[in-house]
Amino acid sequence: MSENSSQTVNSSEPGLLSLQSSMGVSRTTAVIQLLVWPSIGINLFMFHVYRQREALWSEPRYVLFTQTLLADAFFLALTNFVVLTIHSRQLLPVAFCVPVCVFMEGLTHLSPTVILAMCLERYVAVCMPLQHTNIFSPHRTRVVIAIVWFVSFLKPLVDFSIFLSLVTESYFIQPTFCSYEIMLLRTWHMVMRGNLYILNYLVVLVILLFCYVSIIVVARRASGDNKQAASKGQRTLLLHLLQLLLCTLETICPYIEAQILQTGNLFAYMVVRSFNFMAFSIVSRAVSTLIYGFRDEKFYAAIKNYASRAINKVASVKCVHC
Repeated sequence: MSENSSQTVNSSEPGLLSLQSSMGVSRTTAVIQLLVWPSIGINLFMFHVYRQREALWSEPRYVLFTQTLLADAFFLALTNFVVLTIHSRQLLPVAFCVPVCVFMEGLTHLSPTVILAMCLERYVAVCMPLQHTNIFSPHRTRVVIAIVWFVSFLKPLVDFSIFLSLVTESYFIQPTFCSYEIMLLRTWHMVMRGNLYILNYLVVLVILLFCYVSIIVVARRASGDNKQAASKGQRTLLLHLLQLLLCTLETICPYIEAQILQTGNLFAYMVVRSFNFMAFSIVSRAVSTLIYGFRDEKFYAAIKNYASRAINKVASVKCVHC
């Protein structure tokens, strides 16, 4: 979930939570920390394994995968920071929140965009194997990565430009919760953002379905190793479709949170926001780790090899001190 609240919080302090509500918020915060930091640690560990294994550097799918590892780690860290400020009812200046929100929004768009690039790579690998090396050469893969980051941050940067044209300097010193909606000061701007979200995910869904159907056709016609590779690509795309569904639900969450926040029930808003964060933001990003981390044979072998060498190194150090 992009940690975008659906309504700007003004400088007036929200009503005090009851003791029971505060305890519930504390427990929720603790659970979130138990989920977030291990997820960040796993992502950074897998990125480190990739950097240590030069054989993976030439594989375009692993190069794309590392983009999700870094982006998801940054996203979870920033979103967790926003969750903590909301749970502690800590208001921050708009000037501080805007760059944070722009960066989080870009990272939110990055996940489905990288999913799309990964699926296209699998489509080319299965349906056009002879052209795969040329289409996804190391240079072109870097170009694809640059395009992915540019497209992901294009929309929030446009929103930021519109925002700057509508506000005065006094707005930047107002205290607020860090939420993307502090940049959406006009109704037409919020409607445009919602429509672009829908259009974006429809385009990605259509391309994913096209790739999936094409791989199914190849799998039925293929035999032997080609059939096995096509079937594996088919299962990978199914997991990507699941991931896209979670990303789509993640973008709907702020609109649900908006309705709850309008009721004035801050505790209910915190609970729903925390649930959405745990269920959609963390889980949807764990799917990438499942697909290209522990499910992929080559990457999993690299993890085991690195872990084995690390254990042997520790054991040898202990023997020296014995």
